[in-house]
Amino acid sequence: MSDLHFNVAVIGTGPGGEGAAMQAIKQNKSVIAIEKFYEIGGNCTHTATIPSKALRYAILRMSEVNNYMRQMSRPGMTIDLEFPELRKSAASVIQKQVAMRRTFYERNGVELVEGAARFVDPHRIRIDTPNGLTEEITFDYAVIATGSRPYRPDDIDFSHPRVFCSDTILNLDFTPRSITVYGAGVIGCEYASMLRTMGMKVNLVNTRDSLLDFLDDEISDALSYHMRESGVLLRHREYYESIAGTNDGVITALQSGKKLKTDILLFAAGRTGNSEDLGLDTLDIEPNSRGQIEVNDDFQTNLPHIYAVGDIIGYPSLASAAYVQGRYAASHLDNGECERALIRDIPTGIYTSPEISSLGKTERELTESKIPYEVGHSMFKHLARAQIVNCPTGMLKLLFHRDTLEILGIHCFGPNASEIIHIGQAIMSQPGEANTLLYFINTTFNYPTMAEAYRVAALNGYNRLF
Repeated sequence: MSDLHFNVAVIGTGPGGEGAAMQAIKQNKSVIAIEKFYEIGGNCTHTATIPSKALRYAILRMSEVNNYMRQMSRPGMTIDLEFPELRKSAASVIQKQVAMRRTFYERNGVELVEGAARFVDPHRIRIDTPNGLTEEITFDYAVIATGSRPYRPDDIDFSHPRVFCSDTILNLDFTPRSITVYGAGVIGCEYASMLRTMGMKVNLVNTRDSLLDFLDDEISDALSYHMRESGVLLRHREYYESIAGTNDGVITALQSGKKLKTDILLFAAGRTGNSEDLGLDTLDIEPNSRGQIEVNDDFQTNLPHIYAVGDIIGYPSLASAAYVQGRYAASHLDNGECERALIRDIPTGIYTSPEISSLGKTERELTESKIPYEVGHSMFKHLARAQIVNCPTGMLKLLFHRDTLEILGIHCFGPNASEIIHIGQAIMSQPGEANTLLYFINTTFNYPTMAEAYRVAALNGYNRLF
């Protein structure tokens, strides 16, 4: 370690930590980034976003090839890869991400140290390195970006070879015929969707009344419909009584009296912040029951010079959100303020099949706020591009103010929704009268494309006005 005092100490090298470190170094701060594990990138790179999305891509490509062969009357020409083979596709992506991100730290002069960080007092951190040595540094500001891990209740035996969380399921060494997914949040819905695409029988146990109820009702309903249509068995308002692994499967007993037996179980009911062993008690920072740290609107803890970003603070628990939160924190600690547009409108990307992405207000929120709005729809089944690529499922939905034509919400359900959303985001983020439905009406889109859904939806909504 070249120095023992730093302007900014960042704990964790996931998206939140990286965003904070890169922004702080650009502001001519001396920065140290402390990572507990040998490889940088955090859970996002190694156990969550990157591996799960690479797995999903491999599954979808295999499914698309097999469907195409059936349509071409070539039923014998199919691909039938096992789960471990499909999982391998992520390995090269992970290594590329790690190598690329390491160069960010090296090129920008961030001191990158492997070790477990623990606060000794409000301006000192002890680092226990893998070789058994202990270093101690002092700092002016700190950013906690240690992420989260799957929530694992004590009454469930996760050491059983058929009981998994969202981290361990990536190491599944066989292809099961059936699975119970307990928890129908984003992670649960994503895995239920992709594993059903593989042909597994899927029970999705939801403790709430509907799927992903933070979404626009129409999008949530569409997800439920297509889940059921694909063969996923949805069980709403259910809670487990016990989960017991056996030699040939897992028995999930529900409080309603139902019992489910499947080859494996994926427990996906939330995540826990990685806040233990950080020495937060020395700072009088007390995490909640899920290990999350409370922060103010500027991501400051109860000590103004110590910030927390990313999954460690809870919602929205998105890699994209964590990165901009890290940038915001580093900008704020530099001059006491930051442009709030950086964190105001963060799109939701949910990688079910089909994808979901949304930005802004839902119909429910606009109705409750008594905002006069109108709706424009574009059904993908009517778009030439969707017909050509044989992906007719989905829609784009625009919510706009019926008097000013300001875009208030964008909701997309269908293939590449997480990409399509950004076209609307570019207009919605414009100040004043530049945020207008008329942009989509008066703009020529390439044909045939999925992007022209914006023109169709805009005209559909505009024609409702009187």
